[in-house]
Amino acid sequence: MHKRALPLSPADIDRIYGLEPVFEPGAVFNEHVLPEELVTVSCPYCGEPLHTRVDLTAGETSYVEDCQVCCRPIEFTIERTGRGALSAVTARRSD
Repeated sequence: MHKRALPLSPADIDRIYGLEPVFEPGAVFNEHVLPEELVTVSCPYCGEPLHTRVDLTAGETSYVEDCQVCCRPIEFTIERTGRGALSAVTARRSD
């Protein structure tokens, strides 16, 4: 007699093996918002494209990160929609 395995959802597998949930691109977080987004902006000093992750779970609306090319500090300002989704990111000189 063979027992038939029941199909398991990814959440069931995570729970059984004690794994943290993985957020896939395009997945929904808290029913509305991804926990982070990758954005590309131009460095206000050297003009090079800068790829940065915006953490949407943090309550902060601005943060400072150094340019990956010229190492100067850039102030990022985050704007969100009413549901908390990312609507805009601006980068300006921090001096």
